[in-house]
Amino acid sequence: MKSLLQIIARLTLVVLIALSVSCIGKRITKANVDEVTEGMSKKQVESILGQPTSSKMEDPTITRQTTYVYRQGKDTVTIVFKDDKVQSKDSTISD
Repeated sequence: MKSLLQIIARLTLVVLIALSVSCIGKRITKANVDEVTEGMSKKQVESILGQPTSSKMEDPTITRQTTYVYRQGKDTVTIVFKDDKVQSKDSTISD
């Protein structure tokens, strides 16, 4: 038989996981996308928006360009990095 403490610990873990998963999508907001500015590093962007839904690296030896795509429902945010710095961003997120 499980002790009450083990049951409470597992329940707490389940609640924490559920909360963290529900917060992941909320990072992709207009306010957060507006915080991303030209010249930011990938690490800085990831600290604001989290890990991208997908990423693509184009010819890392010549152009050194990486594209991050964030998808949330019908909204998409695309951020292009050149030499690991934000070069441009495009977003379908509205106010």
